[in-house]
Amino acid sequence: MERVTAAAPGFSWRSVILPAFLPTALFALGEGALIPIIPIVADDLGATLAIAGLIAAMIMVGQLLSDIPSGWLVSRIGERNAMIWGAIFALLGVLVSVSAPSPLVLGLGILMIGIATAVFSIARHAFLTTFVPVSHRARALSTLGGVFRGGWFVGPLLASLVIGLTGSAQTVFWIAVGGFVAVILVLLLLPDPEATFGRAPVVREPSGEVVTTGEAEVEAESRGIFSTLWHHRGVLARVGTAAGLISALRASRTVVLPLWAVSIGISPADTALIIGIAGGIDFALFYVSGLVMDRFGRLWSAIPAMIGLGIGFLTLSFTHDLEGAAVWFVVIAVVLALSNGLSSGVVMTLSADLAPPDDPAPFLGGFRFITDAGAAGAPLVISAATSLASLSLGVGAMGVLGFVGAFLLWRYVPRYVPKRR
Repeated sequence: MERVTAAAPGFSWRSVILPAFLPTALFALGEGALIPIIPIVADDLGATLAIAGLIAAMIMVGQLLSDIPSGWLVSRIGERNAMIWGAIFALLGVLVSVSAPSPLVLGLGILMIGIATAVFSIARHAFLTTFVPVSHRARALSTLGGVFRGGWFVGPLLASLVIGLTGSAQTVFWIAVGGFVAVILVLLLLPDPEATFGRAPVVREPSGEVVTTGEAEVEAESRGIFSTLWHHRGVLARVGTAAGLISALRASRTVVLPLWAVSIGISPADTALIIGIAGGIDFALFYVSGLVMDRFGRLWSAIPAMIGLGIGFLTLSFTHDLEGAAVWFVVIAVVLALSNGLSSGVVMTLSADLAPPDDPAPFLGGFRFITDAGAAGAPLVISAATSLASLSLGVGAMGVLGFVGAFLLWRYVPRYVPKRR
């Protein structure tokens, strides 16, 4: 791959706020508002608890399905256009969901939102890769993660307010509509990125096509994923599996909490409020996690987080029929938020640590595929366990996996990650 132009030398943090951070905040706010109410709406449409969990899982399933084609799409239509079309497709998914006459149609709408999320996220990553110099890129990506968590903090709080005012969980979909429409307008009304950042650095691909460096990177990450998984099977089967379990427990949290609230009879407004407060705790810790990893090492963030998630899920699984089930729910939501916040950025950091320096993109794509598979698979396991036995069994199984993940991290990260990390 031949480099054709260099990036503009000047860089200002202010220059990335509007084109990257503001759209991310708006998109995350819209999506975050939906997370607490998906099982509630599914329940209102007549879905069983297991089917409600399956519908909530469709966001993660959509992201997994879109992992490979998203990189190709971004390289063909560009980062900015891909973000716009991702937001448009998410908007269509919300409109399908809000008008859904049945759980099946609701599931289709949520799946569309998941697909759109992958496109938007990969395009946003490509944008920062193209226009943010390497010297500032790690901080930009870390800040981006914080902005995303901020959206997931504010979104549920807005959902709680709207439900309290209207008495209907369905009205929360219109928060998402507003968020996604705002994303589209911001991206359409902004000047061309090259007018702000200067000429984008580009490379010439073997086919002769000229693309930006960010577009080239995300396409390389999505190309040949299965051959990459085989080539790096040793490290990916060990550390990759551990990272997949981190993603699995994180995704389980977003499904289990609203599903559990439905099961024990907590009101929709209170559910959204509790999840929003937990999101605030998660948001507050994203920078602390980075400090811990840089100062003490990756394991000091990852292992306590997995143990905390494991303890939280296991404890929750025994509280369903207790007299104080609602109080236990609040306590466990806080414990899970603290644990999740402590692990902020650890998956991306481990993938960067392990990637071959001469050609990191294919490895990063394979690593992301494994972690997204974990995120998509865990909620499906919970749904299946709920259908076959009980929600408590599925939640307890996630707790056990937390300890399995902690063991794998303890056993294999020191073998593959340089000791200074």
